[in-house]
Amino acid sequence: MTHELFVLVLGGLAVFVGAVVQGGVGFGLGLLAAPIITVLDPTVMPGGVQVVNATLPLLTLVAEWRAIDWRGLGFALLGRLPGTALGGLVVLYVSTRALGVLVGVMVLVAVAVTASALAVPKNGFTLTVAGLISGITGTATGIGGPPLGIVYQHEKGPKIRATLALFFVLAALQSLGVLAVLGRLPLRSVLWGAALIPFIVAGFAASGPLRRFLDGGRIRAGILVVAAASAFVLITRSLAG
Repeated sequence: MTHELFVLVLGGLAVFVGAVVQGGVGFGLGLLAAPIITVLDPTVMPGGVQVVNATLPLLTLVAEWRAIDWRGLGFALLGRLPGTALGGLVVLYVSTRALGVLVGVMVLVAVAVTASALAVPKNGFTLTVAGLISGITGTATGIGGPPLGIVYQHEKGPKIRATLALFFVLAALQSLGVLAVLGRLPLRSVLWGAALIPFIVAGFAASGPLRRFLDGGRIRAGILVVAAASAFVLITRSLAG
């Protein structure tokens, strides 16, 4: 096995596990895929993960598109548009280490607050802010799910997954466009992401049992666990980088 193929298989395994998690919770692919792919081959980041981020949600939409929260999605995209542009500027001019630590701490605080039974309201303002933060971190680091996941934590599983899926498809396309305009989307990163699609399909197919388990009243706990894990990964990766 060549080194290139070995690296691709390891990245594929990370994508597979991430697809299982996101297939059940609604987000979490970037949690596993982004840091591992960054370690394996940083030259394909963040474009490679954005290709993956744009592909997996399509499978969720095929199964659960009827549950989309269109109003909430509109507010989230309203924040995502400027967030994507800011994320592009971060890639060019700002330390992603500092951004990762800051956002990671913010997510941990949000998880701690919501876990203590203080609900984060789901309204136009919180959805727009979540979309903004997701745009910045998703474009710069490939991890953009936790802010929206926390806002949607009290909704039913299908609504969470379907709404976040359409958001992630549009958001990833925005991020890919910004990276291309900035000259930070080499063809190799796009091809690398495309090569991971079989692992995405396999992971989504394997996520059925987790999805059914979480939909039995456990989706909120799953969201908080994945959000906290994402925050720890962001902080650790940023400090180690």
